[in-house]
Amino acid sequence: MVAAIPDPVRGQPAAQAEAPPQAVAVRATAATSDRRAPLGWMPLMAPEPHPPRSVNAALRAAARILAETGVPAPDVDAELLVGHVLGLSRGGVQAAALRDDALDAPAAHELQGLIARRAAREPLQHLVGAAPFRHLELQVGPGVFVPRPETEVLAQIAIDALAAVPTPAPRAVDLGTGSGAIALALATEVPHAHVWAAERSAAAHAWAQRNFARYGTDNAHLVLGDLADAFPDLDGTIDVVASNPPYVPDDAIPREPEVRLFDPHEALYGGADGLDVVRVLSRVGLRLARPGGIIAIEHGEWQGEPIRAILAADGWRAAATHPDLTMRDRATTAIRP
Repeated sequence: MVAAIPDPVRGQPAAQAEAPPQAVAVRATAATSDRRAPLGWMPLMAPEPHPPRSVNAALRAAARILAETGVPAPDVDAELLVGHVLGLSRGGVQAAALRDDALDAPAAHELQGLIARRAAREPLQHLVGAAPFRHLELQVGPGVFVPRPETEVLAQIAIDALAAVPTPAPRAVDLGTGSGAIALALATEVPHAHVWAAERSAAAHAWAQRNFARYGTDNAHLVLGDLADAFPDLDGTIDVVASNPPYVPDDAIPREPEVRLFDPHEALYGGADGLDVVRVLSRVGLRLARPGGIIAIEHGEWQGEPIRAILAADGWRAAATHPDLTMRDRATTAIRP
């Protein structure tokens, strides 16, 4: 068995938690059917017969329920869910709570449903329909990997490299774009560049299309297709090849229910050692990149050394691994000779 990779981005090794007291158990459904995610029972709090009718009371009740079901940062999630229902920022929610504003019945019942779903560990981003990424707010939901703050490290590396290219119209590709996070960060933060993105999952591609429609301009191009044979017409012309591939080893089942239950398995698992797609990326990157172009790949904290070895064996030069803000290894880069 491959050892699990402790990793805040893609999760920790699985550990089944007992349902908390006062919880009603419901069986997980289609999203949990993969053999790698034997989930058993998910906790779902029973609806309260009389939902709180003030913002302050609703916040306190929501935070209590979320804390009892093990949700990280329950106070923050409670504020964000109340804000989603009321159309307020977190600051606006806090002000409404201080004023003890009333919460009408439709809002109270909508909030109650959202809290029950979050208590069952449905991702907050699915409930509010969006995930922040750098300056972007990306639409996300079932079928697409929710972008993580740690991936902003990879995006920054790619942005810096693309901005430093001394040509009027540098070129980048984002292979396995998911929601379009990296590609749209590149296209909007280096507006004189041209960026191409490929995604093979029809479900994820549909979310990326929404985000490209919102943020994309003439310099951002999205295709539905496998990264293994993407963009043959661009061979030898790309300055920056970026990717956040699936890199969790098949046997390293993530601990967090939000990851284990709801992130698409094809966006998580990368073979026995988690590096199957990385091997493909190395070869595809050599095909696409111009001499002197770079490849930048996100990975788990223990994978920097084997990825550097893969890249070096394929002929890449100057492979280097870069930490995220928690000082865990997060991305590896190399230069095409």
